[in-house]
Amino acid sequence: MLNAEARASGASESGEIVSDENERVFVEVEGRKVPFDPTQLRKIQEHPCFSKEACHLFGRIHLPVAPKCNIQCNYCIRKFDCVNESRPGVTSKVLTPAEAVERVREVLKRVHYIKVVAVAGPGEPLFNEETFETFRLLKEEFPFLLRCVSTNGLLLPERIDDLHSLGISTLTVTVNAVDPEIGKEIYSFVLYKGKRYEGEEGAKILIENQLEGIKEAVKRKIIVKVNTVLIPTVNDRHIVDVARKISRLGAYIQNIIPLIPQFKFAHIPPPSPAEKRKVQEECAKFIRQMVHCRRCRADAIGKLGKDIQHMFNNEKKT
Repeated sequence: MLNAEARASGASESGEIVSDENERVFVEVEGRKVPFDPTQLRKIQEHPCFSKEACHLFGRIHLPVAPKCNIQCNYCIRKFDCVNESRPGVTSKVLTPAEAVERVREVLKRVHYIKVVAVAGPGEPLFNEETFETFRLLKEEFPFLLRCVSTNGLLLPERIDDLHSLGISTLTVTVNAVDPEIGKEIYSFVLYKGKRYEGEEGAKILIENQLEGIKEAVKRKIIVKVNTVLIPTVNDRHIVDVARKISRLGAYIQNIIPLIPQFKFAHIPPPSPAEKRKVQEECAKFIRQMVHCRRCRADAIGKLGKDIQHMFNNEKKT
């Protein structure tokens, strides 16, 4: 299954997922063939975001323990208690690490297809120590669950060893540009090492850390997905450059997400499905594309597109 997918991905430069005559799966990183080992392949096959087939079989649970953020994206508004919205940055409640572990206990008692436990916000997970405490507790009590993090990547180089020691096996990094000239149009500011950076200076710091973090994650056999928000008139013609760069660093898959017009980008019409497909086709020359994303909430539970978090968020303890 996976090998057939790999051969069909169409990638043609570094970053291509390829199979050799013995059906072993490799990714090319900077001209070097790096094999995926059986453990990595199993994780891919069981993660609903990394495998289209897995999304029909397995589910995930997102634990909203990370409220603080260290950058401001011009498309992002983070609100709590928006129960009818299905988008990143939204949760009905921020949990403490202890509450998050209890949530996992409750879910696993009633749902038996959960394979992945993740922290994806509602802010930046690596900017909140609660993320690391949550994963420490989860590693002890639920070692059989795959552990996953979504991050903007600003702190990824300095926290990668912490993630590795906690057994994080899959990682999503949101990379919207690899050129600071374009990045400055996407980010209002970056908070880094106690200082606020704006414009091209802030974008440059963010992009450099994202790319270094991806490289270091791949070295540690953490499987990387890159999310890229497709913003018409801003980065739509640049996303193929993102795909080319992340493929050379060894990222496994790219997820192109259409803009939701809000905040400073409220005036920009979202891309059409045809426009999104065209960009995906161009990027597929360099890296495999995720085509089954459902833009998950920070407190999502269940299979992709079949969320059941309302079953737990609305329950009253007796």
